[in-house]
Amino acid sequence: MGKRGTKQPAKRIYIADDEANIREAIIAFLENDGLVVTAFETGDALLAAFKANPCDLVILDVMMPGSNGFAICKALRAASTVPIIMLTARDTDLDYATGLSIGADDFLTKPFSAVSLVMRVKALLRRIEYDRQPGAPEEPAP
Repeated sequence: MGKRGTKQPAKRIYIADDEANIREAIIAFLENDGLVVTAFETGDALLAAFKANPCDLVILDVMMPGSNGFAICKALRAASTVPIIMLTARDTDLDYATGLSIGADDFLTKPFSAVSLVMRVKALLRRIEYDRQPGAPEEPAP
């Protein structure tokens, strides 16, 4: 419930992963937590949907057909401050650094804990709500 007893609309999450079993697992865990999830097989499809109807948070696989997750992350970041969590089967420091340097907010390697993913999603959504509150402290200039 939001302030004054008003119910907040469910947060909308977009995910892009070319592996159906991973998409289905993420959908199940996030929907179980009250979130509305739309899944895409490619990042390009997610980006097109986001341009037409932005969501509250994006989860991107790195290695997908078409544009990879890094390219989609850069395109999203050029147009929006939407929180982005990157997923990858590759666990090199370079992948991690690349993801964060192009604008991802978090980075998980596969296989990942469903609980960990849900908690990271909730933490990012909570942060967004906090930052939107009147009187929230401004971020210091770099």
